[in-house]
Amino acid sequence: MTIKEIANLAGVSISTVSKIVNNKAENINIETRNRVLKIVKEYNYTPYGAAKSLSNAKTFLIGVLLKHSSQTNLLENGIMEAAQRHGYNVLICDSNDSQEQELKHITALCRHHVDGVIWEPVCEDSMERQRYFKEVNIPLSFINIPSPGVSQCLDFTLMGYTATKKLLAYRHTNIACLTKPGSFRSAMVFEGFKKCLFDHEIPYTEDMQISIFDEDFYSKISLQGFTGIVSTHFESALALYAKVDSFHYHIPFDLSLVSLREDAREAIRFPRISSIRIPYRRFGENVCENLIAECEQAKPSELLTLKPEDLLLDHEDSIDAPPSFRYKKIVVVGSINTDITLNVDEAPRPGTTVITTSSSTTLGGKGANQAIGAAKLGREVVILGKTGNDFDSNVVYDTLKKEHVLTHGLRRDSRSLTGKAYIHVLKDAESSITILPGANLHLTPEDILSREHLFEGCGYCLISTEIPEETVIQSLKTAKKHQGKTIVKPAALSVLPEGLLENTDIFVPNKNEAAVLCPGETSVENQADFFISKGCPIVIITLGHKGCYLRTSEESFYFPASNFPSVDSTGGADAFIAALASYLTEEYPLKNAIRIASYAAGFCVSRTGVVPALVDRPSLENHIKINEPDLLFPQR
Repeated sequence: MTIKEIANLAGVSISTVSKIVNNKAENINIETRNRVLKIVKEYNYTPYGAAKSLSNAKTFLIGVLLKHSSQTNLLENGIMEAAQRHGYNVLICDSNDSQEQELKHITALCRHHVDGVIWEPVCEDSMERQRYFKEVNIPLSFINIPSPGVSQCLDFTLMGYTATKKLLAYRHTNIACLTKPGSFRSAMVFEGFKKCLFDHEIPYTEDMQISIFDEDFYSKISLQGFTGIVSTHFESALALYAKVDSFHYHIPFDLSLVSLREDAREAIRFPRISSIRIPYRRFGENVCENLIAECEQAKPSELLTLKPEDLLLDHEDSIDAPPSFRYKKIVVVGSINTDITLNVDEAPRPGTTVITTSSSTTLGGKGANQAIGAAKLGREVVILGKTGNDFDSNVVYDTLKKEHVLTHGLRRDSRSLTGKAYIHVLKDAESSITILPGANLHLTPEDILSREHLFEGCGYCLISTEIPEETVIQSLKTAKKHQGKTIVKPAALSVLPEGLLENTDIFVPNKNEAAVLCPGETSVENQADFFISKGCPIVIITLGHKGCYLRTSEESFYFPASNFPSVDSTGGADAFIAALASYLTEEYPLKNAIRIASYAAGFCVSRTGVVPALVDRPSLENHIKINEPDLLFPQR
């Protein structure tokens, strides 16, 4: 730092600075004198005469000037260990990403006449300041700048390539890189990410780079349907992990995550993020060894190169195959309601008042019921539907999230309230339902098309008809487009919409719904034949406590109901359909899946309500093992 530069910083003349530093400032006002002295001290200015007298003797002191030291403890440890082995002390300076602070540290290191400096510049402009070190013959070792041959740096490109390759090994192809703009490491990791995609013939698009500084970065991940993420910084991976719940993803079930890790926090138990640990300690040792060799005019060590063991993940807990490569998921399109259940001795009649013995308010709607029923049986389930923009919608989201149903197909409708169902449960467990559709009526074909990506990897699509008919038909066609099979529950239908049955794989009306849709047919057999004639290959008519009737183009068969007491029949059909789809997804034979579904329905009707009564897989299968164990070991 020259006297001219100090004068410019202070906004005074060179002679003024000279007088002040040489104690000849009698005629200079106190404010100017204090301002100049403050700058002289901050920038470690040494008058020329004093600088000339500086000794050329070694100080055995190594300076370390880092861009930001908060993430590089291991690097510092490695430098200090190597320095101490050679009898050197270390002076560490943190620029804290500030060029102004960096310049102050540069002048301090020059004043201490350190034997050499390991320098991580704040930015490219900082490189101009190396002249201060050259003026006093201090050797420099640059780290972590994009200048091959000038700077030593870890091979972050290879780390990015390796992390990306690990996701590809798990069969992910729709992946993104979560980066930190302005970070040298991020830039190198991202280059490795792109190179790996290129080498594996996966097209790269600009939306595959996501900035952690983008407030909606997690929304972009959801909207683009990414199944795997490479994070350049562990803190960014932690931020993503904290955000995935907000768009109802689960790691690694819905989203696989691999990150570079800056330190060795062995004690961290949660979240378990699969990471490649950056070998900062060995890198720090290597850089320091080479700088000391230069200071002592000795032979330098070989530059650090990454070994295979440096590129191993610490674990693979946050990685799994994409959902589409496991059992195919279940997509549910249907109504979402708040159920108000009233237990009564008899149904209300005109001109009468009925007193209820008990009541409850829970999440309901055939869409929500079927989604939760399948999720409880271990299936990956995504629901498409609409709620209102009211308090009930919060209950809907919270309950579905608690039951592990993916809700990124749900939307709130500001124009309406969440649907409601008023359910009267009689003493014989039969029920009658009055529905206020609310937001369910605003689920449009456009809503289905805008979420078409959710049908990818669909095994079965469960559709109930308490939503607009055109939306039902669009859902059927979209599922078929993605090779998904369809199961339709014709609730609240008075006539069959055109195109319904020819796009339906399994049609599941109850006895009353079948009678309404086939007014000219009185027998269950004839009703099923009618539906078959309309293009549906499989018809299952549920008969309450009498079981169900199966009709296909090849055979017909009656199934008895499972032996459970009947308390509330409201959700029996939803439990049946959820279990049917769940076990068919696992390629169980149709008859076995129907029997298993009958048990699931029995569990449900034996308890009050629907969502609380839906059975989980262990309970269901433990019961079946006692009664019909052969059902669980099908001939595939």
